[in-house]
Amino acid sequence: MDVNSLSKKLLFNTVRVDTVLEDGSEGSGTAFVVSHTHRRGSFTFIVTNRHLVEGVRSGGLVFTQKRNGQPLIGQRFQLNIDDFPHAWFLHPDPEVDLAIVPMRPLEQAARDQGVELYYHVIDSRLCPDAAALRALDALEEILFVGYPSGVWDHVNLMPIMRRGTTATPMFLDFEGRSEFLIDAAVYPGSSGSPVFVYQPDFMRPTQSVGRKFMFAGVIAAVFFREETNELVPGPVPATPGVTVTTAEMIDLGLVIKAQAVVDIIEAYLGRWAE
Repeated sequence: MDVNSLSKKLLFNTVRVDTVLEDGSEGSGTAFVVSHTHRRGSFTFIVTNRHLVEGVRSGGLVFTQKRNGQPLIGQRFQLNIDDFPHAWFLHPDPEVDLAIVPMRPLEQAARDQGVELYYHVIDSRLCPDAAALRALDALEEILFVGYPSGVWDHVNLMPIMRRGTTATPMFLDFEGRSEFLIDAAVYPGSSGSPVFVYQPDFMRPTQSVGRKFMFAGVIAAVFFREETNELVPGPVPATPGVTVTTAEMIDLGLVIKAQAVVDIIEAYLGRWAE
């Protein structure tokens, strides 16, 4: 594959998270790679939801291998992490459903096994600031990438891309929190998926970023309609086999705004560096 366009690069932003829960059941979710420039230099992290790493017995991250700078499509490498839950740094605010782990030791562990990892980073500079948020319309097209219901192309190791729209304006904090809603099909396994405002300009070459592209946030929850017809947000479960008997998902996803990703990285770097 010639990774020569933005959408192709998005295929390699995400990392599949496979876990074994404390009750022995298996789960899966989504993580993604972010680079952040700090006064001490540039740092790279894997980001996911804290509810995907807490209460987990063991876990691993699935990457595509690299050779001569190119992806080896279908060549899988699963990096299992000892003491998986404690490897992650959690957002200082327990109400913010985010966790990160530095990329450098993971890459070193892979190299120790003779493997190079292929991935593309999401630059934290793609996070919209207050002015960029104010410039957005109330309704924007969005794209998110991940492993809904555990579905992926396991032969080629490709995630699933899905489209939708914002359901609440990004320039407002939904229910007073740094979050917004999307109108999209969010399912178990989508948890941890990066969300982008993505409105390409089809008149430009494929290599172009396009007219509008920004890293908008991270999927953390989906809204359910309970038997009483009350709408309740709940974490997107990590277990593909989970069944909901008393509630149904209504295709509204809750997204943590991208600034929270910058905040957790800054909090990590404020305590120690890689």
